[in-house]
Amino acid sequence: MRKTGREDKMEHQNLQDTTDDIEIDLMELLHVLLNRWWIILLSGILGGLIFIAATVLFITPQYLSTTKMYVLSKQDSNTITQQDMQTSLSLTKDYAELIKSRTVTEGVITQLGLDLTHEELLDKMTVDSATDTRILSISVKDEDPYKACEIANSIRDVAANHIKNVMDIDAVNVVETANIPEEKASPSISKNGIIGGILGVFLSVAVVLISYMVNDTIKTQDDVERYLGLSTLGTIPLTETEKKKRKKKQKRGRGRR
Repeated sequence: MRKTGREDKMEHQNLQDTTDDIEIDLMELLHVLLNRWWIILLSGILGGLIFIAATVLFITPQYLSTTKMYVLSKQDSNTITQQDMQTSLSLTKDYAELIKSRTVTEGVITQLGLDLTHEELLDKMTVDSATDTRILSISVKDEDPYKACEIANSIRDVAANHIKNVMDIDAVNVVETANIPEEKASPSISKNGIIGGILGVFLSVAVVLISYMVNDTIKTQDDVERYLGLSTLGTIPLTETEKKKRKKKQKRGRGRR
């Protein structure tokens, strides 16, 4: 059934009115947020301070110590061929798995007398290899910087012997001994503070918008026309006595908060 020109015009007008309402609503939400900017700002500052305090008080600092080893597979102790180089590169992942094997971790635990399990020691260590190199980096994280250094060096030494026995490697050379870290690796106070500030801002924005949207009280003439569909013929201003009473109520409400 074909629509008449009047029906098309009414439908277009309704669509335009709906679009206008959406724009007005968005502007109102923005206006509400701008009026509550100080709440949002304070929430962000408070969230950042809470995260910083929690980081300092409840999170134990961790120190990271790293040692590096060089693994080369040689068929002849006097010469190094291109095939040896390619073989060593392809076996780098195998070496990393051997370093994280139970034989190595339990050997380190026994050697240093650590009160740790195989899984707990694995959580403390990471094994990485740079692209296209035969150098393996062994990093250990611990709350004691000296202990982190000692564990890293012990892992390197035990792993070197294990790699030689399993892979029939001629030599595993030390590229860099583990350092005693002076700066903590984690946690980052500034990073956690920024995260807390962002969460505080988002939470306050959500609270402000939700409290505004669930508040269905009539405040202005526009609210009467918009929500009730009625036209206002006039307004009666508040007397000075009523204004003073309203101000007192507002002060009491703030005092209770």
